[in-house]
Amino acid sequence: MDHQDLSSLKCVHCGSVFNISRSNYVCPKCGGLFEVVHRTEEYSLDTDSRGVWKYRPLIHPSIPQEMIVTRGEGNTQIYKSERVSQWSGIKSLWMKQEGENPTGSFKDRGMTVAISEAKRLGRKSTICASTGNTSASAASYSAIADMESYVLIPSGNISESKMAQAVSYGANIIDVPGDFDAAMSYISNLAEKNQKYYIMNSVNPWRLEGQKTITFEIVEKLGDCDFISLPAGNLGNTSAAGKALKELKNWGIISHVPRIVSVQAEGASPFYNLWSGRDNHLVPVKAKTIASAIRIGNPVNWEKALISIKYTDGIVTKVSDDEIMDAKRVIDRSGIGCEPASAASVAGIRKLVEEGTIDRTDRIACVLTGHILKDLASMPVSNRHLSVGSFIREIGS
Repeated sequence: MDHQDLSSLKCVHCGSVFNISRSNYVCPKCGGLFEVVHRTEEYSLDTDSRGVWKYRPLIHPSIPQEMIVTRGEGNTQIYKSERVSQWSGIKSLWMKQEGENPTGSFKDRGMTVAISEAKRLGRKSTICASTGNTSASAASYSAIADMESYVLIPSGNISESKMAQAVSYGANIIDVPGDFDAAMSYISNLAEKNQKYYIMNSVNPWRLEGQKTITFEIVEKLGDCDFISLPAGNLGNTSAAGKALKELKNWGIISHVPRIVSVQAEGASPFYNLWSGRDNHLVPVKAKTIASAIRIGNPVNWEKALISIKYTDGIVTKVSDDEIMDAKRVIDRSGIGCEPASAASVAGIRKLVEEGTIDRTDRIACVLTGHILKDLASMPVSNRHLSVGSFIREIGS
């Protein structure tokens, strides 16, 4: 068997199967997105590796070791905070802090697999549309692989902190009028016409293979849990989590499948509208939310995400910007911290507890997708900012 036969690309819409040698990840028959299907029949680990690549037999079994581009991503910590538990209403609540990855977000998990595949294919240039975290990660991993990086950003709609990362790593920055969805539309059109650029957005199914490892680690470290809560923007993590859980069930590693909670920002919630029955197919919206990382009105992975929610008997909900920022303040004060979009996972759980949708005794893992310093514009002004004189007077009283 040729080593490439260990994996294939399968359209999630029409089921057509293709060889992994192709790098246009839109089905030529129906326009659907691909997922990577492996011929792994049992759960196995690469004990010589750590982090994401410990799961190499489950994410890219055919890639040669010398093609792997890595910064040691993955293996992030899971925290439990009494402060956050009390606020959320859930006693057994854990937070997996993906901001501990090399460039400060979960994107590094997917990027290490995607850039390694780009190297295997002999590609020299990468491109992505981004609200920030993708650009930082893609620029970093492209630089390590000695590839030219191009980043399309929605003009005026990106955190300066994230932009600084992409610029520092040497990316070519291209301003696109409009929002993220406009930038993503440009990328999609480019993919059909020009094979020079390897796309690093989550339309690339190898990205989701890396992001599956978030769920692998949660299951390994926590064992059974009832819910896995995720912020939902382009719906890559919702899609990846469902795929990971299905595979773990098929390999006999878990008998109980945790339910996925996909949490959108109220001002960017087309997937919620679809799931709640407000729409019978995904209708794009004009996204508006303080949580820039999930400020996406036309998520490309909605069909995969829908499969994941249905498979896990999951829940889709939405939270307001005020609810997101309330959750962020509690997470920050717990000493863990996160960017605004990350806090949606905890805000969504609190809302579902208050509604009675989930029980206070449930075991829940919330994924915090990005580091606290990712979006400095949203940082609060200190409520305890004393002058030296005031401090001296206070301690002397």
